Amino acid sequence: MRRKSHLLFSLISIVVVCLPSLNAFAQSPPKKRPELKQFGSSLKRLKWDPTLKQAVQTKQDEKTDSLNEGDVVRIDTNLVTSDILVVDDKGRLVQNLTRDDFLVTEDGQAQEVGYFLRGDSESRPRTIVLIIDYSGCYAPFLRRSIDAAKVMVDKLAPHDVMAIVTDDVEMIVNFTNDKNKLKKKLEWLWENHHMRLGALAGTLGIDFKIGKGLTYSALMATLKEAFIHEDLRPIIVFQTDGNQIFGLRDAPTVNSAFQPDLPDELKAEHQRLLEKWKKKNPNPTFSTEFSVADVYRAVEKSRATIYTVVPGFQLIERTPDQQLKVMRKKTEFEMASFEEMYAPSEILARKQVRDSYEKRRAFSPQNLMWAAQREIVMQDALATVAAKTGGWTEFLENPEDADGVYNRIMTDINHRYIIGYYPTNKAHDGARRKISIQLKGHPDYYVLGRSSYYPPAH
Repeated sequence: MRRKSHLLFSLISIVVVCLPSLNAFAQSPPKKRPELKQFGSSLKRLKWDPTLKQAVQTKQDEKTDSLNEGDVVRIDTNLVTSDILVVDDKGRLVQNLTRDDFLVTEDGQAQEVGYFLRGDSESRPRTIVLIIDYSGCYAPFLRRSIDAAKVMVDKLAPHDVMAIVTDDVEMIVNFTNDKNKLKKKLEWLWENHHMRLGALAGTLGIDFKIGKGLTYSALMATLKEAFIHEDLRPIIVFQTDGNQIFGLRDAPTVNSAFQPDLPDELKAEHQRLLEKWKKKNPNPTFSTEFSVADVYRAVEKSRATIYTVVPGFQLIERTPDQQLKVMRKKTEFEMASFEEMYAPSEILARKQVRDSYEKRRAFSPQNLMWAAQREIVMQDALATVAAKTGGWTEFLENPEDADGVYNRIMTDINHRYIIGYYPTNKAHDGARRKISIQLKGHPDYYVLGRSSYYPPAH
């Protein structure tokens, strides 16, 4: 079920794309894409500026110039298109609307709707990137998510293309409409994750990869490198728990570095480890040169609609009492998962897992709420990323929910409307412009998507 507050956050807004001509909407098979090499290289050109408190680009090559946020604006035409979703006050999709039902304004000035198309039209192919975190996802969630993603692959239209990016910032499948290739690589993710959990995999010399959990890095690289001018409907499915946020520059924090309700000996042990780490790392390096605010800026300037899928229990938009209950349930689930992972048949080892949780007072209300605050920071950031693009965030609280979530994503994509217009403001100033779309005579309908775009700056 879509989360109400994030739905309202995205209301009365549109997704913006600039295109060379109206003929692009009706093109037949898209032209061959340029080969994408060294995926993730754009991140190496970012440098954190402590004065500005944001990432700056130190160098830009020809390839990057032809990709990323500049693609939205580096063209000769002023044509703007809007990829929107319309729902009623109960969140139900509104279908069978026509161009005459819409009122479009840019910076308060009325605009004439010159093009109108439904989201399921095969004349406008979709370009989809699935970013999937397989570093720490619990096995049941990953298994069902992979199966659900395969169903999504089967529902792609003939001219749609899809790529798969992992949390180690690797594009393991470049854009293709080869459904068998996509599904085989999805299964490969499961095999590597499954092998990683096996204690004997390394000792037996089995070759397997370990996801690094760098999903925000993977998202930034996708926004900067993956899409080209001809991508009429760029879409990102972003599946992660968002744990990398604590490794970003200017990272949000919680009140305490350690759980508050720990036995004295564990507190002392944690403090010793922290002091030892500080001595070895007097000038600690950061895993990224960008902050979460830089991520927000990148998604706002991109053309992509992002759907965030969070494997885990929802804490945002819940009361403290509800959060406490959820965290107790999450901790029990986590403990049971570790028991199954490390000791599927050894009673003694299972007892050791439980003893470890009890020693850390994992079920103490203070420790549960401390852990909840960390989860809330991660979930708030992920929900904000999706909302800024006109997409939405869904939680996989149960592995079996994956089928429904991925089906809703495809339903959402297919039931959007695409509206095109030539703005009355012809200036190529690169300044942000606010856009609003409303439904004539339907105050109970809401339009979801982006609220702005950036015209050419030349």
